[in-house]
Amino acid sequence: MLFARVVLVIQLLALAGLGLAYFVRPHEMANLSGMLLMSPAAATDMRAFYGGLQLGLAAFLGLSLSRLELTRAALTLLVLLYSALALARIGGLWLDGGAQQTFNLYALLLEVVSAGLSYWALRGLQRL
Repeated sequence: MLFARVVLVIQLLALAGLGLAYFVRPHEMANLSGMLLMSPAAATDMRAFYGGLQLGLAAFLGLSLSRLELTRAALTLLVLLYSALALARIGGLWLDGGAQQTFNLYALLLEVVSAGLSYWALRGLQRL
């Protein structure tokens, strides 16, 4: 149970920090991956999707620390989300010639590690 909580707290902090950064500084955060936000609508979309979604996920992870059934749900969600992100990123790297895309390679590593740790924590909870 302790390992699951540690995984959730680390993910909560990472998602809250990134969500806040995307909400407050969307142009700078978009530039990290080579994107340009060319209009106010693009900045608003970045704030909502990258900022708001990550802040919402962080809030759910915080809530999930209070009850075991929510802890299981949160870890399942993290496994599914990070696995889907990793598979989509692998597809994008393959389609777009990703050998030189350092940002995406680091992001892929983060997603695979996060999915793996979340899965490991979930498996540990299934023994309880």
